[in-house]
Amino acid sequence: MRLSTTLSVYIGRNFLLSFVVLFGLFLLLILLFDSVELMRRAAAKPNVSFSLVMEMALLKLPHMGQQVFPFAVLFGGMMAFWRLTRTHELVITRAAGVSVWQFLLPVIGIAFLLGFIQIGILNPLASTTVTRFERIEAVNLKGQKSFLALSRAGLWLRQANTEGQSVVHSNIVLQTGKEVELRDVIVFNYKDAEQFSGRIDAEFARLEDGFWHITNAWVHIPNEQPRFEKDYWLATDLTLNRIQDSFAPPETMSFWALPDFIETLEKAGFSAIRHKLYWHSLLASPFLMCAMVLIAATFTLRHARQGGGIYIIAGGVLTGFILYFFSDIVFALGLSDSIPVILAAWTPSGVATLLGLATLLHLEDG
Repeated sequence: MRLSTTLSVYIGRNFLLSFVVLFGLFLLLILLFDSVELMRRAAAKPNVSFSLVMEMALLKLPHMGQQVFPFAVLFGGMMAFWRLTRTHELVITRAAGVSVWQFLLPVIGIAFLLGFIQIGILNPLASTTVTRFERIEAVNLKGQKSFLALSRAGLWLRQANTEGQSVVHSNIVLQTGKEVELRDVIVFNYKDAEQFSGRIDAEFARLEDGFWHITNAWVHIPNEQPRFEKDYWLATDLTLNRIQDSFAPPETMSFWALPDFIETLEKAGFSAIRHKLYWHSLLASPFLMCAMVLIAATFTLRHARQGGGIYIIAGGVLTGFILYFFSDIVFALGLSDSIPVILAAWTPSGVATLLGLATLLHLEDG
């Protein structure tokens, strides 16, 4: 029996309404908890006002919304199917000869569309707002004057010029406006990827247009005596934006901008594994949303036959936690390069889809 258009619209509308309500509740809870946490952190900062705290919480909200988006689809699907089952509408539909695959089709279509909305609209918005949030947080809560990322081992940069490649290391980084200054600088020069050609130790280096202006430098070249240079110029292809972008987490970048940025990182010699993993995970989002609908349906079908609202709630919560931790484990393997990036990014949605399909095939009797 063919599913009517009216019934398709009715089921799809129920799912969409459930999703919007739950997603709104999730965002409200996140805003509440983030505001409390930010107020706690700002308590010792007399210059941070309540309005700034609320602004920071709102700026962070779209990014957190991305994290709960799949779970809103999962619980929205469960809520919609449970309501239709409790009113016996799905029971009557199935008794009329409509299979589970037919009445799931409009919901899966909406979920797939929601996945595209997430990566095409929500993600660019979240990347912009979370960047603004991190800058406000760095200045007002962390007291940082520079946005360049420093590890415990200092700052490491890889650059290229006409003579080869160089690795620049510094323990102290100062950024004032558009100027970048390094202190306690060490530069390792290479003619190619492996042939060492010299080392430079200096007290000070300033990034200027197309080169580093290095002051009080000791230049060490193999088989030659070290020489002192009051002023030394090292050609570079680095700029302030490229240095900042090289340390920008993928969450601060739009889905549409990530491919070009990944290509730029790789050409500059930086690792792009994290950004690739994030981009592919976003690309897999529409399929993950469909998988959430399939998993939601497995619980409602069992409920229709066996009863038990507690089973639905417990099963949904347990499934959400399992998928969350499984995704984290797979992503960690991808970041460590233990498994291919594409496999790490697509595995959660693939496994969830196969799990939902297998369970529905087991439960569906025609």
